Amino acid sequence: MKLVRRFLAVFALLAVAFQAVGSFLSWAQRQDDAPADAWIDEDEDELEDA
Repeated sequence: MKLVRRFLAVFALLAVAFQAVGSFLSWAQRQDDAPADAWIDEDEDELEDA
């Protein structure tokens, strides 16, 4: 019985970990697809041109 519980615990942990990785990858892909609304520092841009 102890072995069955441990097996189920490992299986549940792997399922949660797999779901978390899939969720993160989905979020990362949505971030790549979204337009960047980054604030551009004009002073920094001028320093790069110099």
